[in-house]
Amino acid sequence: MTAIKHALQRDIFTPNDERLLSIVNVCKAGKKKKNCFLCATVTTERPVQVKVVKVKKTDKGDFYKRQMAWELRDLTEVDAKDANKENPEFDLHFEKVYRWVASSTAEKNSFISCIWKLNQRYLRKKVEFVNVSPQLLEESVPSGESQSVAGRDEDALDDYQELNAREEQDIESMMEVCEYAISNAEAFAEKLSRELQVLDGANIQSIMASEKQVNILMQLLDQALAEVDNIEGKLLSYEEMLQSVKEQMDQISQSNRLIQISNTNNGKLLDEIQFLVNYMDLSKGHIKALQEGDLSSPKGIEACINASEALSQCMNVALKPGHDKLMAVKQQQHLFSELRDTFARRLTNHLNNVFVHQGHDQSSTLSQHTAELTLPKHSPLHRDLLRYAKLMEWLKNTQREKYEGLSRTYVDYMTRLYEREIKDFFEVAKIKMAGTSKDGKGKFATLPRKESALKQEVESLHGSSGKLTGSTSSLNKLAVSSSNSRRSQSSSLLDMGNMSASDLDVADRTRFDKIFEQVLSELEPLCLAEQDFISKFFKLQQNPTLAQVSIRCNPDSDLCVKDMVRMMMNKIFQSIETELNSLIALGDKIDSFNSLYMLVKMSHHVWTAENVDPASYLSTTLGNVLVTVKRNFDKCISGQIRQMEEVKISKKSKVGILPFVTGFEEFAKLAEAIFRNAERRGDLDKAYIKLIRAHFFEGVEARVAQGVREEEVSYQLAFNKQELRKVIKEYPGKEVKKGLDNLYKKVDKHLCEEENLLQVVWHSMQDEFIRQYKHFEGLINRCYPGSGITMEFTIQDMLEYFSSIAQSH
Repeated sequence: MTAIKHALQRDIFTPNDERLLSIVNVCKAGKKKKNCFLCATVTTERPVQVKVVKVKKTDKGDFYKRQMAWELRDLTEVDAKDANKENPEFDLHFEKVYRWVASSTAEKNSFISCIWKLNQRYLRKKVEFVNVSPQLLEESVPSGESQSVAGRDEDALDDYQELNAREEQDIESMMEVCEYAISNAEAFAEKLSRELQVLDGANIQSIMASEKQVNILMQLLDQALAEVDNIEGKLLSYEEMLQSVKEQMDQISQSNRLIQISNTNNGKLLDEIQFLVNYMDLSKGHIKALQEGDLSSPKGIEACINASEALSQCMNVALKPGHDKLMAVKQQQHLFSELRDTFARRLTNHLNNVFVHQGHDQSSTLSQHTAELTLPKHSPLHRDLLRYAKLMEWLKNTQREKYEGLSRTYVDYMTRLYEREIKDFFEVAKIKMAGTSKDGKGKFATLPRKESALKQEVESLHGSSGKLTGSTSSLNKLAVSSSNSRRSQSSSLLDMGNMSASDLDVADRTRFDKIFEQVLSELEPLCLAEQDFISKFFKLQQNPTLAQVSIRCNPDSDLCVKDMVRMMMNKIFQSIETELNSLIALGDKIDSFNSLYMLVKMSHHVWTAENVDPASYLSTTLGNVLVTVKRNFDKCISGQIRQMEEVKISKKSKVGILPFVTGFEEFAKLAEAIFRNAERRGDLDKAYIKLIRAHFFEGVEARVAQGVREEEVSYQLAFNKQELRKVIKEYPGKEVKKGLDNLYKKVDKHLCEEENLLQVVWHSMQDEFIRQYKHFEGLINRCYPGSGITMEFTIQDMLEYFSSIAQSH
């Protein structure tokens, strides 16, 4: 350790004018062992600075480097951990706590003792030593001795001074003169002491011999003192003169400072005046535009927009504290408020007049649309009103009540306008769907027409524009007779075979499909255009708050903006959903299979509307109506299943295909044509499954007859193994026996007891059931090979059913 201490003193501390007093080899507690040295040092220059320095070896391990240093005055506490037991751990509390583990307890104690001594000697603020042995701190030593002991190591270093080369040479020369200097040190020291006394005596004699020179020196000192007194008198007079000058300069400085303050205040006042003039002055042109500007011409509207923006800037300027107390500022604010109120009234009255005026012009064009299946376009109205969009935004930010009043007026006006237009539009659509017209009493009347008239109307529906041309009076000529040639409105699979051959049915369905598509195609752009206009005109993209809406929400919420727009749309187009449901009900009443067309068309338009905006009014409304259409579709399928289950065979019919089998084939052709590439194809597949379950094996045979290979039938969705298991599960042996028993009772009721007809018929029925069982069993084996699926009852079970039933009766 001595060699390390010497090396550290030489390489690190001597170049920095520091002396190393104590050293301890340590590592950080609780971490991987990396040794370093803590050194207690003092500077060689005054005032003395005491430090604790952390030193560690370089990465190569050849040299030592200074890593960190702390001032001893920053040390607040030394914790030795245990005052009674040997423990190498200790803590030093600087700006944070440093925990160390010494290589030995002796090194730790020596280092702590040195720190205590340095603290006692140099620091006014004493460090607190915790868990340190009193013997180590030398508490039993008196203060004087303690002071001596505390500084012993350092005093030795203070008294020691290294000899220079000349001093070394003189000592060597002296020791050479005295041969016994080395062998008898005491004699040599005594000799040196005698020589020193001789030198002191010689010095005293020399001083006494120079008394005359001393007296002369004293006289010179007295003269110097007198001269000093003279100079001090002159300096005092100079000081008084300078004091007078200082007072005058202070007065001049004070005057200059007041002048600078005045100039600064004048500059600030000028800045304030320029600020108020620049930001609170409205030009005469803007004032005139706000008071008299023409709100009906493009130039006048542009001038009013610029003036309103300038007025908003003046009213919203951030005034500094105290500005609002100035009379001129109050007058300007009063002027701005009057201009704002005046222009807001002018703008509100003008827009109200525009709404009414545009409404009259729009209503005048309704007559040309009543004969056609089209809705009037409101793009001219929207285009004219959008010129006022910025003014509406200004009104929204400044006069919220007037803005909300205008929004209510617009919504009320448009509600009445659209309600009238939509009602007339759907009235025309219903007339064209039903092939009827209104009589003078407002009731539907059927009028005869020729087949050519029907052909002309169907051709007009196939036109590129998709419009029905003609005037209102011509609608009375496009009626269809439904007395003799038409089928019943509640069509079913039972009469589907006969109806499909009728040209009238094909024309009716084609006409209905085109009319329904035309209705949806007209409604879609109308709603989208109105929603886009509302968003732009009322500036609902930024701060959606309307008087007719009681909900208040975060203006930055996009969802809230959409809710506001949708609420306005619900009010304006409140009749659309009702009219659509009424039209759907009429179509379903005319022909229940119209629900197939409506499901496909409505689903496509809902999908299109959701792609544009899932939260829009159009998407929501069409989605609600789609629920009704889907319900009608399900009701249609349920009706067909019920008719299949309740079918009654005529007593005269002995051999032939069941009527609904042919009807199902026609239904499938119609459905496939309608649902080809449709989004709701899955609904048709589910309907197939429901229908096929009422007559499953005939469907399998139909697929084979269409050219499907028998082993590939099971890969079709409607005839897979799962569906086969469901069908077989519905006919367990118990249910079959119960059905045979009911059948026996019906046969027994209609046959006489003579000639044993019952036994003959029952035996023939047994043979027929066995034949069908074998036929179905063979069909399962061929179409579902290796599936292991069989009937839940065997032929033997069937024979027992027939025998037991015959014996029981």
